[in-house]
Amino acid sequence: MQRVVFRRFGPPEDVVELVDESIPAPRGREVLIDIEAAPVHIADLKFMSGELPFYKPLPGTPGMEGIGAVRATGSEVTRLSVGDRVFLPVRVGTHGAWRQQVVLTEDQVMAAPEGDALQLCLVPINGLTAFTLLEGVLPLRSGDWLIQNAANSNCGRYLMALARRRGIRTVNVVRRAALIDELKDLGGDVVLLDGPDLAGRVRTATDGAPIPLGIDAVAGSATQRIADCVADGAMVLAYGMLSGDPCSVRPETLFMRNLTLKGFLTFTVMDTMDADTIQRAWSEIPALVAGGDLNTKIAATYTLDRVHEAVRHAARTGADRDGKIVILPNG
Repeated sequence: MQRVVFRRFGPPEDVVELVDESIPAPRGREVLIDIEAAPVHIADLKFMSGELPFYKPLPGTPGMEGIGAVRATGSEVTRLSVGDRVFLPVRVGTHGAWRQQVVLTEDQVMAAPEGDALQLCLVPINGLTAFTLLEGVLPLRSGDWLIQNAANSNCGRYLMALARRRGIRTVNVVRRAALIDELKDLGGDVVLLDGPDLAGRVRTATDGAPIPLGIDAVAGSATQRIADCVADGAMVLAYGMLSGDPCSVRPETLFMRNLTLKGFLTFTVMDTMDADTIQRAWSEIPALVAGGDLNTKIAATYTLDRVHEAVRHAARTGADRDGKIVILPNG
């Protein structure tokens, strides 16, 4: 089998390499999985560059999530059979998904439905992130408003669709005017171009409705603009760093308006959620993706032998990428 590795930190296209290995045999409660599809996340690029120090020790294999099918089972496996489709666990390190096969124990994987592998491979991170942003920190009620930036991202699109199903209204902030009509067609209640006068335009578009939750994927000065839009006593969740800059909010905004700025990491928050809610997430999100009710743009797909092209493409921004990059390890 083939696997992508990197042995040092640096520009992803410089450090990734493809290695050949023997296919491992599953033992006991292990299953051998043929990986169908695995996305390239911005976080993967930051891990390889050393900006996010989770790969220790090296060498590491990128690929935080994916979907595959069981190829062989160990002698003690009871829950899975050859041919069953499964979601890989979210992994950082030597068990990353940019490989043709992986061996895991049967309790490490979740059952996956039939459907488009390109869409389904994004469920464990982006799908569950959108669900958890809505329900894991500050649950909202039907009729409430939220505001999010980077609304054209995969997670942003999921969040908008899930909110609409729950009767929650959304203000969706983008950085390109060309995206406005597209997101309105997808169900965004309000779609606005980011800018210094954002708060005033939000108040006009929502008739001054209070907004209890702001969701920030950009950081930098964008955090302040989201904070300016939410109601007094509201919460701003910071879950991304697209700008590459620290979150910036004026102190007087925080303490005079009693705002909470809170960091958000999906699986840390999920650890605080009850088992019934987590089970509901794993039931709802895959079914919606498989049925086409949640979907995202796929910019391009690449086989493992084109991994250098894949990471270069994934590093582009805006209209130069315009969708997810997905690796197809087995073609």
